[in-house]
Amino acid sequence: MMIEKYISALLYRYQCVTVPGFGAFLAETSPARLDSTTHTFYPPKKLISFNANLKNNDGLLANHIALQENISYDEAVAALQKQTTQWLYMLEGGQPLMLKNLGQLTRNAEGSLVFTPDTPVNYLTDAFGLSAFTSPAVKREEHTTTIAITEEAEEEVPVLLTAQRRRTYPYLKYAALFAVAFTAAGAGYKTWHEQKVAEETLLVQQQVQEEVQQRIQQATFFIDNPLPAVNLTVKEEITVMPYHIVAGAYRSEENAATAVAQLKNKGYAKARAIEKNKFGLYPVIYGSYTDAAEAQNDMNTIRKNENSEAWILIKEL
Repeated sequence: MMIEKYISALLYRYQCVTVPGFGAFLAETSPARLDSTTHTFYPPKKLISFNANLKNNDGLLANHIALQENISYDEAVAALQKQTTQWLYMLEGGQPLMLKNLGQLTRNAEGSLVFTPDTPVNYLTDAFGLSAFTSPAVKREEHTTTIAITEEAEEEVPVLLTAQRRRTYPYLKYAALFAVAFTAAGAGYKTWHEQKVAEETLLVQQQVQEEVQQRIQQATFFIDNPLPAVNLTVKEEITVMPYHIVAGAYRSEENAATAVAQLKNKGYAKARAIEKNKFGLYPVIYGSYTDAAEAQNDMNTIRKNENSEAWILIKEL
């Protein structure tokens, strides 16, 4: 299975594609640039990098493979694990790992993974159809002045000014108008496209979350002396916060309220219980986020220091 082709396909829409147990490929947008030496203009593009520390399975790649290969989610996860095992075996043996349209991975003398990007394709959809081009250098004309002085009468010096006629290029005027119109149209399309991509991203993540929730088990909080139920007042917020870090889920609403009180005592001021899910459980969350990357970072910290079973729920509440 050529997993790299599925990674490439996802990099057109996402900034981070994680290969479980191996690492994550990151896409960072680079603006258009000019090489003043060769007078070459390069369009904006996505620069691809690799982070070996991001290994947790977020379900994105496995779900995409399951849909494309028409297999189950578990089979896709197993295929990913088999492929990453082969990759790590090659790298441990000192062989370079070449991934098509992504780049090359090798191990240095310290044993760390070194990534050299090799992306002949441009993953930035906003720059679709744009290619590099070379423009001839602009030559600027200088005015010359000729002064003639007669020998007969130095007191009366006739001065003859002869200015070279400057050539005009009428087509430059139309080129400038076209550039302004093209920039305005591009800005409008970019705004529409970013909104469309954001909507599609949230839809795909919710589909992935639906698959992940099938494997949810009740969190292992054991409460010997339940505290009285805590009534929480949730203010309606205009900002959409679809990412929630879940501490656990409870059959009893009273136990959920008790867990919220415990989290607040530990300093998680935004902890709360949300509505009962389709499994009959009351999820208790540490907090909600608008940004997926921020939620992922906080979840990693909580897993390391507080609760190794914390996970991210993607749902608009």
